[in-house]
Amino acid sequence: LTNNFDLLQSQLADKITQAPNFFCKAPVIVDLKQLSLQEETANIDFLTLKKIIKANNLILVGIKNAHGSQLSAAMHAGLAILKDTVPLTQKTLPTNAAKLPPEKITVKLQAITANGNKTITTPVRSGQQIYAPDGDLIITSSVSHGAELLADGNIHVYGTLRGRALAGINGNKEARIFCSSLEAELVSIAGHFKISEDIEKQAWKIPAEVYLQENHLQIRRL
Repeated sequence: LTNNFDLLQSQLADKITQAPNFFCKAPVIVDLKQLSLQEETANIDFLTLKKIIKANNLILVGIKNAHGSQLSAAMHAGLAILKDTVPLTQKTLPTNAAKLPPEKITVKLQAITANGNKTITTPVRSGQQIYAPDGDLIITSSVSHGAELLADGNIHVYGTLRGRALAGINGNKEARIFCSSLEAELVSIAGHFKISEDIEKQAWKIPAEVYLQENHLQIRRL
């Protein structure tokens, strides 16, 4: 949340240590929304930022939520500029949605937040990412391929879980993933993960629970 590159290097190293193979060559988007609100720390040396991210075996793709001077500096550094993020509660279908091609339609998600937990009552579509930063993430519908769920706590899906589900992303090894039908592309607890090829060998298209036991990811039938 600052332009302190020494702090960034330390935080990246700590995160990558949790799952080196998972983060290897991963594409990175830098969100500047919070930084842009701080006038005294708004300037960024994007060339140095690229070097730091590359040194951690990551690939900086572009930025979003930037202001004018940041935009010009990022473009000079050869970075892509992504559209600014719109909060989930503000995403609505346009009145002419029926006339628009699918890629122009933004799906509204019904989100309910209580006691740090976030509940989504509508299907999570491909390309959508849902994050519960302070608790559990509860999905009362299904999750499509290409969608991503993230939570500091547990993840509950009362439908089919496809896509990616990452629980305990801040290192909570007690976090768990529960779903009514496990068909995920990837599941992860505190940086330990399994991909679909491994999941199919243990539990596939059945109600399942994912948890950590002695730093090994376990999947069992519910």
